[in-house]
Amino acid sequence: SQDNGKSVNEPLTLNIPGSRMPPWRTAMQTGTQKMSESSSTPGNGTTPEEWPALADSPTTLTEALRMIHPIPADSWRNLIEQIGLLYQEYRDKSTLQEIETRRQQDAEIQDSNDGSPASEDTPEEEEEEEEEEPASPPERKALPQICLLSNPHSRFNLWQDLPEIRSSGVLEILQPEEIKLQEAMFELVTSEASYYKSLNLLVSHFMENERMRKILHPSEAHILFSNVLDVLAVSERFLLELEHRMEENIVISDVCDIVYRYAADHFSVYITYVSNQTYQERTYKQLLQEKAAFRELIAQLELDPKCKGLPFSSFLILPFQRITRLKLLVQNILKRVEESSERECTALDAHKELEMVVKACNEGVRKMSRTEQMISIQKKMEFKIKSVPIISHSRWLLKQGELQQMSGPKTSRTLRTKKLFHEIYLFLFNDLLVICRQIPGDKYQVFDSAPRGLLRVEELEDQGQTLANVFILRLLENADDREATYMLKATSQSEMKRWMTSLAPNRRTKFVSFTSRLLDCPQVQCVHPYVAQQPDELTLELADILNILDKTDDGWIFGERLHDQERGWFPSSMTEEILNPKIRSQNLKECFRVHKMDDPQRSQNKDRRKLGSRNRQ
Repeated sequence: SQDNGKSVNEPLTLNIPGSRMPPWRTAMQTGTQKMSESSSTPGNGTTPEEWPALADSPTTLTEALRMIHPIPADSWRNLIEQIGLLYQEYRDKSTLQEIETRRQQDAEIQDSNDGSPASEDTPEEEEEEEEEEPASPPERKALPQICLLSNPHSRFNLWQDLPEIRSSGVLEILQPEEIKLQEAMFELVTSEASYYKSLNLLVSHFMENERMRKILHPSEAHILFSNVLDVLAVSERFLLELEHRMEENIVISDVCDIVYRYAADHFSVYITYVSNQTYQERTYKQLLQEKAAFRELIAQLELDPKCKGLPFSSFLILPFQRITRLKLLVQNILKRVEESSERECTALDAHKELEMVVKACNEGVRKMSRTEQMISIQKKMEFKIKSVPIISHSRWLLKQGELQQMSGPKTSRTLRTKKLFHEIYLFLFNDLLVICRQIPGDKYQVFDSAPRGLLRVEELEDQGQTLANVFILRLLENADDREATYMLKATSQSEMKRWMTSLAPNRRTKFVSFTSRLLDCPQVQCVHPYVAQQPDELTLELADILNILDKTDDGWIFGERLHDQERGWFPSSMTEEILNPKIRSQNLKECFRVHKMDDPQRSQNKDRRKLGSRNRQ
């Protein structure tokens, strides 16, 4: 589906000059003009008292949707135009705000211990969305502060701050939880607009630069920019549909039905783009090293004020960041919708589709890098035993490294002998363990192996410095079809525990996992991003929440991320512990709700919702 950057599925032509009006503006101009002309602007002196139908049941969303007028299309266009943040800035501000919000909530544990009234509200306010602003004016304390878009060049920051919203009186009609839901849906739309703005800059400012086209060979440009035009076209139409939905009513009915349809039918363009990431990164590094003209042009383009000091590489990774963030934004909506409601079913469907897209993106990236890694390892191995085929489509490396093998009788005399220790090298794959000795020429001589499912580990109790960080590895069936035992010494406690966790993944950890469904578990939130350095480590994004499964005295944590249940090791210095048990419990409850299994009723209603969505359009 890639042909000079054009999508065979999308009719839009996106050779966008830098000064061109965004295509969605033109499309919306004609599509919504009649609505704007025929609708009276909300807030022209209208007050809640003028809506008698809502007086008896002011919390009913359905009645509110019937009574509130559509918002003028010009208002939404102006709103989107006012977004002064590129997506990278938008995302960073949101996550940093989320971290700060949780810190403030966690500090309330002191108030809770003192029995202060503020502590009683904690469960309803736990894990606020990434847009929540902790400091709010006194007159707005009752209103949830969720969206973080404020900056010197933007005249709005929240859905509830829009002039049409404040003057309409709808804030006095809707319950606080419904306002939080409105903010969560508003965040999804405005962040998509910010993302579209940044992606458009990648195309118009970098990709379509005349000097760039002359410097890069077509094959280099194809690898570097991949199918970004397809991604931009999908984002363009996705944003347009979201805006049309918002123009229907100042109270947003739903957005997850649109997200579901696009995730199911159009977001495959993200899989294509993200799967190319390994080759994209390699090509970019080679171009910087080998082509001085390219290096100079990139440096010059990055200095343009439009880029706001952001590097070219931050624009290249936008699609991967967006598709993962979109899943989290749907999770935030899902946490706010009414349980067992139509909107919950739609949000669950959208989340499930996005999970499949994100999983396919991750698998695409891993497949590219894993294949090359397995070929490289195979070339370095020499088998002293019967040869084992290493390369397989279903095999990948989990951990590799050097350990000290201990041998000889356990006496004080032999323990003092240095010859007791022999260096060995382990390659642990997802289904196989290979034990080697390193030999000259960066080669490895294989002398034993075993299926991973037939490995058992046991930690030795403290027996002095010599046996510190020692564990026993048992191969229930090795390469000679016999049971074998190895006593192995690691360089540190964390290295020992990391090997034991990788060798025996079902081994009991210090703390229970998410799947136990207990309502409390030690938790941390990420306050510094971390990029995994080893296959058994976990890459962390700001504001990630993780259950602690195990930890070491030398500063490492084995954790399970709540939003996707990915596990891995990371430095404890990258995180802060969440001390408030109410917040930890609420985080788990919300996670259980997001990941609850499909039920027959939801499956029966799916076609009905699709039909309803089409009729609404």
